[in-house]
Amino acid sequence: MTNETRPARGRRRAAAVGAALGGCALVAASTAPVAAHPGQHGREVAYVALGDSYTSGPGIPRQVDAGCARSDHNYPSLVAARRQATSFTDVSCGGATTAQMWQAQGDNPPQLDALDRGTDLVTVQIGGNDVGFGTIIATCARLGAQDPTGNPCERSYTASGHDELALAVLRTAPKVDRVLRAVRARAPHARVVVVGYPDLLPDDGSGCFPQVPFARRDFPYLRDTEKRLNLMLRLVAGVNRAEYTDTYGPTAGHDMCKAPADRWIEPLQPAAPAAPAHPNAQGEAAMAQAVLDRLAAGRGRG
Repeated sequence: MTNETRPARGRRRAAAVGAALGGCALVAASTAPVAAHPGQHGREVAYVALGDSYTSGPGIPRQVDAGCARSDHNYPSLVAARRQATSFTDVSCGGATTAQMWQAQGDNPPQLDALDRGTDLVTVQIGGNDVGFGTIIATCARLGAQDPTGNPCERSYTASGHDELALAVLRTAPKVDRVLRAVRARAPHARVVVVGYPDLLPDDGSGCFPQVPFARRDFPYLRDTEKRLNLMLRLVAGVNRAEYTDTYGPTAGHDMCKAPADRWIEPLQPAAPAAPAHPNAQGEAAMAQAVLDRLAAGRGRG
């Protein structure tokens, strides 16, 4: 029997990822429980958190790493405390893309370096900066000021005849796939949980200009773009036998358009300690609870 060549394996994986993404409009993820990992439920748990600013918790007290805008009340810290992790390493860093899994970011070493064969649990929240969250927000805010009742942002990103943001999500898929393969290679016995992004804008498509300075008819477009990103993360997690934690559903109704007492995502001018368009302490707590619920449900595809 001949060994499968590396190019053939690469084509097969690319086909699997492509097939998963091609079914975005039709696929509803299922749960397939398997045996619990021995690192859970009463035995030592070595937990490593990887991710970007939605993981690190910029602006939320207490900031323990200024270079990465990392809080000790971000969702990994809350999960580690509740799970009573005996070893906890949080290398999440504001501004991280998938490239920072392999490349240092200031004083933060490559995030994958935190993993080893003794790692029991890994959470990964990445991809938003690859798609271009920051640039999208800045562009849509600028265009919204020029046409607050229209959809100038959507028209700008589809002017070429195709949706540039949808393409950005598709181009990010193989990058996330590569990250998850690397996680599995470095921590082969770990339970791997991919964490989605929380609900940033009203799920019903309504707007709140000028509190959030996007044009009224751009809100549904941007909402759908985030949902497309989360669905991609869910599907790529499934291809890699990882679990997925939905944080969009648990945070719906607490988006940046809500009143200060009700929102878990701060608008572009935050009222609570947090970065603009990022979770506040309540938002991080909600994401922590979603991860904890996923872990308590038993190992399987979320």
